[in-house]
Amino acid sequence: MLDHPLSPPPLSADVRIVADGFDIFMNQDRVLCHRADAPAFYIGHGRPLVDMYRGNFDIDDRIDARLPLPHARVDHDGADCRVALAASRDGPPLIALTIAGGIITVRSLADGYNRFWLRLPATADERCWGGGEQMSYVDMRGRRFPLWTSEPGVGRDKTSTLTFQADAMGKAGGDYWNTNYPQPTFLSSRRYAVHLDTTAYCAFDFRDPAFHELEAWDIPARIELFAADTLAALVSRLSARFGRQPRLPDWAFSGAIVGLKDGANSFARLDGMLAAGAVVSGLWCEDWVGLRETSFGKRLFWDWMANEDRYPALRQRIAELHDRGIRFLGYVNPYLAVDGALYRDAAAAGYLARRVDSDAIYHVDFGEFDCGIVDFTLPAAADWFADVVIGGNMLDYGLSGWMADFGEYLPVDVRLANGVDGMLMHNAWPTIWAQVNADAIARRGRTGDALFFMRAGWTGVGAHCPLLWAGDQSVDFSRHDGIGTVIRGALSSGLVGNAYHHSDLGGYTSLFGNVRTPELLMRWSELSALSPVMRSHEGNRPTENLQLDGDPAVLRHFVRMTRIHAALAPYVATLCDTAVATGLPLQRPLFLDHEADPRAHAVETQYLYGADLLVAPVIAADRTRWSAYLPAGTDWVHVWAGTQHAGGHHVMVDAPLGRPPLFYRPDSAFAGLFRTLRDIPD
Repeated sequence: MLDHPLSPPPLSADVRIVADGFDIFMNQDRVLCHRADAPAFYIGHGRPLVDMYRGNFDIDDRIDARLPLPHARVDHDGADCRVALAASRDGPPLIALTIAGGIITVRSLADGYNRFWLRLPATADERCWGGGEQMSYVDMRGRRFPLWTSEPGVGRDKTSTLTFQADAMGKAGGDYWNTNYPQPTFLSSRRYAVHLDTTAYCAFDFRDPAFHELEAWDIPARIELFAADTLAALVSRLSARFGRQPRLPDWAFSGAIVGLKDGANSFARLDGMLAAGAVVSGLWCEDWVGLRETSFGKRLFWDWMANEDRYPALRQRIAELHDRGIRFLGYVNPYLAVDGALYRDAAAAGYLARRVDSDAIYHVDFGEFDCGIVDFTLPAAADWFADVVIGGNMLDYGLSGWMADFGEYLPVDVRLANGVDGMLMHNAWPTIWAQVNADAIARRGRTGDALFFMRAGWTGVGAHCPLLWAGDQSVDFSRHDGIGTVIRGALSSGLVGNAYHHSDLGGYTSLFGNVRTPELLMRWSELSALSPVMRSHEGNRPTENLQLDGDPAVLRHFVRMTRIHAALAPYVATLCDTAVATGLPLQRPLFLDHEADPRAHAVETQYLYGADLLVAPVIAADRTRWSAYLPAGTDWVHVWAGTQHAGGHHVMVDAPLGRPPLFYRPDSAFAGLFRTLRDIPD
């Protein structure tokens, strides 16, 4: 179904047969234990109950049967091991396993089973990470994580007023596990990883101290086991499995990408920022297609071609920007508004998905306007979108990048050309959408130059999508939906093979009177400056929220942050080269480079930016001092004060606006560059 790489992990599984079952060891560590009185495998049958409202899903399951498979007949012949699993000692086998090279191929031998559970032994001090892009928790131990691509929610905290209001208004509050980009993969601090090869709804449950339980609403094609001698090597192997991104183009990290959606006035506002001294490499105008006003705020007109009423002579303006070293970026998603010209073209060609109960085109309610779904399982439709819509209307027009949005909205009751059930296509859709975008760029010979970014994902998205963005945070410091969540999103997604991550500078979602403060904008500028891509967003309600050029102090601060971001470009370039070679993410958990330091494993709100820079962003309001943990094994120099600190300790440092806690290794080849940051004037 998905076109992504599959190669056996280099470390093979060691299968050991015992009297009443079998074990699987990776690197001398038992990662699977199957016994008659404690089976690892279960199958069953269930009926999904799914309600979707504007990308938010209420999902329940009616379990008709859950059957343990305690009895294993094992045939270990040469390199492969074959296992037949049965519900009773004399009963027929229901599942067949073939274990080879770390891959367990799973085959159902009986009809009617569409649920699967796998239990893996846990240890008391074990940490588990991954699950795609998780916004609330990097360490998944102690919680259950449903894995289903969706809107992440507004507030994402059932104890908060904001979440209550969003739930009441549109079922949109979300919870800690809701994410645009889930993935059925986890890594253990015991230096192994497990991946379920399926696009079905999954849930990874880490609540039991004795075992981890992985659930899938289908029999997975494979269970993939990975192991390595270090966690960094394990991440590298996962990135090779799921697909590595091309190197970020230099222009993407050499200056800020300013997001404005103010029509022709966007160019004048950009000139104002440049006159103030900002270093800018891109202008992102998502409203290049025009706007429509809704109760949510200013939405785009989903007909993917330039609106020259809103942007007169846009093609010429784009060319003039390019001559000044500034790229122009836009916006696209896989849906077509019913009142647009492209919808009419796609409908006439038969490129739109249908209803299950009739041949009528399936329409999705996106909040006061309806859209058709381009059916990318139809090769002609995917080719048309890649070549005509993205290639012709965007790349040929002069765009160098875009936000590729809304991969997570595919309804489950849609009829697609490939005939696959919507429950299996929903999670697959983000990766298919990413491939359409990547194909469009490749057809124009622009891979590694043109850049698109996505929030939605599933297994294999990194093989096609060159850059993740963290989705739609609230414009605040809240624990589960504010600025701090983008750090956890970068760390978790990086562990499963996504090297490049960034966020909407300033956040996006402003509802129920929740608006930006100058402090929030400045703290987010600091975080974005110390990320691979520094891109701002005006949010869903631009006129109600402070913008970067709407306050002199905020603008001065932003200008300085763009200079810091640009100054780091030579260092970031080497990190991009390393990512291409190894798959290691640019923003990474402390433990990837300091695995021997147990305290580094618990840190979730700061990150290493490559091996040589440590960033501890201020993610709470009204703070002028901030604590950072400096991992053991090296000394660290505080960039702004120049003081040197021994690793293995927490330090409390001054952190006024414009001086986010930032440290470097004194033995770094870039120490001289890092020292110059303190000389960049306010």
